[in-house]
Amino acid sequence: MANKQEIFEVLKGVIDPEIGINIVDLGLVYEVESKADINIITMTLTTPGCPMHSSISTWVENVIGHFEPEKKVVVNLVWEPQWTPAKMTREAREQLGM
Repeated sequence: MANKQEIFEVLKGVIDPEIGINIVDLGLVYEVESKADINIITMTLTTPGCPMHSSISTWVENVIGHFEPEKKVVVNLVWEPQWTPAKMTREAREQLGM
C-alpha cells in the first residue's frame, strides 16, 4: 500500500494544461486518503468554471489507477476552501514569475 507522499509524487505527473504546472505544486490537491481498497483524492481547480474539469479529474483517476491498479480511485472535487495563488509552492510561483 502506497503512502500519502508517494501518491502526491505520482500526482505531480498531472499538469494543468492551461497553466503548465502540476496540480500538486499549484496547490490544487488538498488531501490524499489511502486505504486498503481505495484512494480518495480531495482537490479543487483554479476556478469553478474550469473547462478542463472532467479532463483533470480523469487524469488523476488514471495516474493513480496505474500506480495502484488494485484500488478504486475517487476524486472528490471541492470548492471550499477556495483556491488562491497563495496555495502554490514557491517553485510554482517562480515558474510563473510571481
